[in-house]
This record gives sequence, structure tokens and C-alpha cells, in this order.
Amino acid sequence: MPRANRGQVVALEDGLFREFPLDPLTRKICLHLNPPSLAEHLADVDRLRESLEPLLGPVTVPLSLMRIIPEVCRKQDWVVTATVGLTGRNWDLVGLEPGDTSGRHFGLAVDIGTTTVVAYLVDMRTGGVLGAAADYNSQVVFGEDILTRIYLAGTADGLVRMQKSVVDTLNGLVKQLAERCAVAPEEVTAAVAGGNTTMVHFLLGLDPSRICREPYSPAVNNPGFLRAQEIGLKINPLAILYCLPGVSSYVGGDVIAGVLVSGMHRREELALFVDIGTNAEMVLGNKDWLVACAGAAGPALEGGVARAGMRAEPGAIKSVRIDQQSRRVHYQVIGNGKPRGICGSGLVDCLAEFLLCGIIDRSARFRNGRASFTLVPAAESATGEEITVTQVDLDNLMRTKGAVNAALETLLEGVGLGIGEITRFYAAGAFGQYLDPESAITIGLFPDLPRERIVRLGNSSGEGARQVLLSNRKRLEAEEIVRRITYFELNASQQFMNKFAGSKFLPHTNLDYYPTVKEKLKQRGIAVDD
Repeated sequence: MPRANRGQVVALEDGLFREFPLDPLTRKICLHLNPPSLAEHLADVDRLRESLEPLLGPVTVPLSLMRIIPEVCRKQDWVVTATVGLTGRNWDLVGLEPGDTSGRHFGLAVDIGTTTVVAYLVDMRTGGVLGAAADYNSQVVFGEDILTRIYLAGTADGLVRMQKSVVDTLNGLVKQLAERCAVAPEEVTAAVAGGNTTMVHFLLGLDPSRICREPYSPAVNNPGFLRAQEIGLKINPLAILYCLPGVSSYVGGDVIAGVLVSGMHRREELALFVDIGTNAEMVLGNKDWLVACAGAAGPALEGGVARAGMRAEPGAIKSVRIDQQSRRVHYQVIGNGKPRGICGSGLVDCLAEFLLCGIIDRSARFRNGRASFTLVPAAESATGEEITVTQVDLDNLMRTKGAVNAALETLLEGVGLGIGEITRFYAAGAFGQYLDPESAITIGLFPDLPRERIVRLGNSSGEGARQVLLSNRKRLEAEEIVRRITYFELNASQQFMNKFAGSKFLPHTNLDYYPTVKEKLKQRGIAVDD
């Protein structure tokens, strides 16, 4: 990452590195306090507060810190470092340490996914990421899909178990990062989380049951400022915890983070932002207007549905190519070892290659009576078992693909625009980072745009969380994005359901929407009318 100028932090925006002013959610201030004397009887807490308020304005001191302030002040002859956080209009004291510790200032940026949780330990003085760690969301033991988890959360102790699972996962990542980077967890004084609306509800222990029932009203879209100890997050107990705000039940803080990172809300050009995970979430617009929608996609691209599916980690097949004549399979494996399974990008490659080689028809059904296709024979796999793609796997992928098509068409028709008017396409999340754009276009997951218009943002939820962690201005910008978005509810849209039912063809029911794919099929001698 390029080095920022003093007082600036580098951020990824529109695929490029740009700078913005460093103004983190917490600050560390070293103070040289005047010790009390017989001539001046100011109390210790008041002495500290009066030293901070000329710099900041009103400062609130919690009772738990009042109890330790006298001892801390005297440890280093009245030299202390105060950590403060801006919560709304006022500053709160978050921590107090003896001596000058202003050179150690850390925060946590988190992406809470349905399948995977990713955490970044951030140096709040420079904005740099000191370390990153990821793990499966422990909730997967209760169910791969989010609806199962919402149902279980309605049982007697279900919500408590769901909340504990995701927080345990997060605490495990904090421990890993702390040990690896030689940082005590208590030194982390702020955390920002991006995630879909349901995951934020689980993180905070809020009832998510109304998210999936008409009129699809969540408990909260913008939780505001909380404290780490309120959810059992094992960092500084008083650390500021901020969850990126969402728009609705199905367009959450992870999407707002993506829009923030893309910068599409500040530009003249018409842009489309898409993040495919549990839902196919998308935002269309520019600096003048923004509209959003989401269609249920399922975890097909997260390795949670396919028979041989797995997360994008060592041992996963990440890309696939098939010779049209010999049907010989060429694949690449993350980590270059023997394959154990296949991740989302590999599955998308498979679907595209199957189509281009005539192994499946345009409805994604195997030809010639096949029920599956073997990618890796048992002798070549790390498990000693064949790695295959089944018809069920293809059906799951087609539901995801169909949801994306239907949501995009519904959104475009709602504002009276055509796909050709989109100037820029932002692909977010792991699916956007690792998918081959050509394969994604071939199956209709990406629109058939000039390739230079496609920008892969990577983990924009995590990057957006990092930017908000480091800048109150970015936090306000994210909240402004929420206010500007008009949300289209697709769950009650018959138009969406009709389009979804008719979208299960590769790359689309109407091949004219995908001219480069149509031409490619013709060149390969594949029928385009079946």
C-alpha cells in the first residue's frame, strides 16, 4: 500500500489508491498534568477532565475509569495518555494509561459475513493494516443458510447461541491478530463492523425474526455508538463499537460500505454496485440519485451448497478450463497442492466451461444423460475421493444467477434505464475479487459490458469498515449514503418473481443482452436456440 502524507490515510476507491484526512473514531492524547498540592485541591478526575476539555470540549468520564484514575495518574508522575472517542456530539473517555503510550493506537475493522468473518487490525496513527485474519462464522453449524438461523433464533435460547457463536468467532480472530502483531487486545480502542442486516442483529443479540416477514422491518438499521463490553467483544471493554448502518432488511451496512469504497455516490457517471452472497444486493445511481434492491441468492458462491464446495482457502480449486474436444480438465488450486474441493470462482468457471464445451444446454442441464461431471479423479485429490459437479450444484448456481438477472432487470426498469447506459460496474466481495470476469459474463452473473468498465473492489465491506474506523468524515458520509438511497422491496414484487422464473437460462433468456457470449457460442458451434 502506498505511504500516506502526514495526517492523511490511503484508501482504495474505484480500484485506485486515494488519500483522505485521518480522523479516527478514537484519539490518544498524552497529558502532563500538574500534581495536586496544599494550595490547589482539584480532584484527580476533575483535573484530568479540565486538561482535556480545552482540547476537545465536554468529556464524559465513565465510573469504571473514575475508579482507576488516581492510581494511573501517580504511576508516572502525572504523565498519562488518555484515549477518547467521539460518540455523537460529545467525547467519552475510553481509556487511561500511565506515561506516554500515544505511539500505540489500534483499532479493529470487521466484515461479518454469513459464511466467513474477516478481521483487520489497524494502526490508527497511519491507517495501515497490521494484520488480517479470517475464519468460518461459527453459526454455520446451525445452518448454512440465513433463514435457518433466523428460525433457530426464535427458539428459547437460539438467539443467545447465535450471538455467542459470532462473537466467539470474532474473539478468536482478535486473539490471533493480537498474538501475531504483539498487541494486547485491551489496546484496541475502537471497532467498526460491516455486515448484512441479519448478521448485525446476531452480533448485537437483536431479534431478527421480522427481517424475513412482511413488511420486512428490522429492529434497527443504524445502531449508532455502542461499547465492546455490551456484546462480549474482548478488546478494551469501553472501546467504541460502531456498526455500519443499513437501509433495509436486505441492504445492510456491508452494501453501504461498498458504495462508500466505490465512490459512485460522488460521480456523474451511472454506476452499478453488486455484491453476491446470501443475497444479490445491488445499488444503481450516481451523485444525484441512488436506488437499491436485493434478491435472495443463497450461499451458492460461498462454498456452502455445492457437494464439493469449500471456502476459498488452500486446497480449493479456484479456476477451471476444459478442452472442448478432449474434455480434459485443467484447474488451478489455491496453495498449489492437491485439491480438496472447489470454491465459488471455480464453480462459476465450471458452469461457463460446461456451456462453452456443450456439456450442458442453456438451461444448465447436463446433456447425454449425465448426472454429474468429474473434475478431479480420486487418485489426484487430497481426500482420495472424486471431486465432481452435480446437477444439484448447477441448479443452485442457476438460482443465484437468476436472482441477479431478475433483480437487475427490475431495478433498471424501475428507473427507466437500459443496461447499456451503465458506465461502470463494481463487483464486491470475494465473488467479485476472484471470479474470472469472462466466466461471470458467460453465465450472466456480470452484465455484458466493455471489460474496462468492470472494477473489482475485493472485500469492500472490510475496507469500508476500515475507512470509517479512521475517519469520522467517512462515517458521516456513510450515513448520508443511507439517507440518499431509495429502496425497492423485491420480496413483494410480482415483476421480480416473473423475471426470476424466466431468467434460468445461460447467460440470459434473451441472448441479445449478451452479444459477446452469443458470438462466442456461435464460434464454438454451440446452438443458441435451445
